[in-house]
Amino acid sequence: MQLFFQQIFNGVMLGSTYAIVALGLTLVFGILQIPNFAHGHLYMLGAYITFFLMTLYGFGFWSALVTSMVALGLIGMLIERVVYRPLQDRPHINSFISAVGAMIILETSVIVFWGPQGRRIPNPYPDMVELFGITMSHQRLLVIVAAFVLIFLLQIFIKKTTPGTTIEAVAQNREGAMLVGINVNRVSSLTFAISTATAAAAASLVAPIFMISPTMGALLGMKAFVIVILGGVGSIPGAILGGYILGILEAIGGGYLSAAYKDVYAFGALILILSIRPTGLFGKEVS
Repeated sequence: MQLFFQQIFNGVMLGSTYAIVALGLTLVFGILQIPNFAHGHLYMLGAYITFFLMTLYGFGFWSALVTSMVALGLIGMLIERVVYRPLQDRPHINSFISAVGAMIILETSVIVFWGPQGRRIPNPYPDMVELFGITMSHQRLLVIVAAFVLIFLLQIFIKKTTPGTTIEAVAQNREGAMLVGINVNRVSSLTFAISTATAAAAASLVAPIFMISPTMGALLGMKAFVIVILGGVGSIPGAILGGYILGILEAIGGGYLSAAYKDVYAFGALILILSIRPTGLFGKEVS
């Protein structure tokens, strides 16, 4: 039983990371109706920016994290403007090809500038605490708490602020939003900035726990899409719940079956849930 609760804790920590990343991805998909396949690589870039701010320039963990979020937000706006906006009215295959190009550029750039070897961000909170037989590091607890705070603040932003409600309006009806005077291009840029900034936050929070590498974004990006589809495309609650489901499944499977196959559990869960509910957990039937 102690192993079970330990794995549940580890799964919640993993799920917190997945939920933040998938939340940003589902926001972009809801606004632009374009899957941002470079999202995982932007996550990777956020981790590298934090690492080098801390190791080369002496930034503290929190100042490096915030700077990484700002930098990734600006990069996200640039990618939206250069890569996706010109292809809004084109077939989706064009956006897919452009996203693949962006993935290659991001990964290759990191290898050229910072090398192909794996790295680890210095752990700012290495202390351990034991509660009810569960061993928890302060950094893992921080990931969970920070995820809840980010999710809460993002929900408040979307539901209670004018920029947030314009994002929701564009997601619901892009043409209608344009007719009432909403600058859709500006909303798209803001959404990309939020999406990439949250990915940078997730990467920076978890990087002291796991190694970072130029290839880390590929698998994470695939998992983020699994979560978005599993929760229901465009559904914010679905992205959050899907992230935690996936994290707990991986932790339980890795603890009781085999950690070597933990990445298989994500796709197995996707197949199982979609066979029962093709639209995902919170997806809506299209009439």
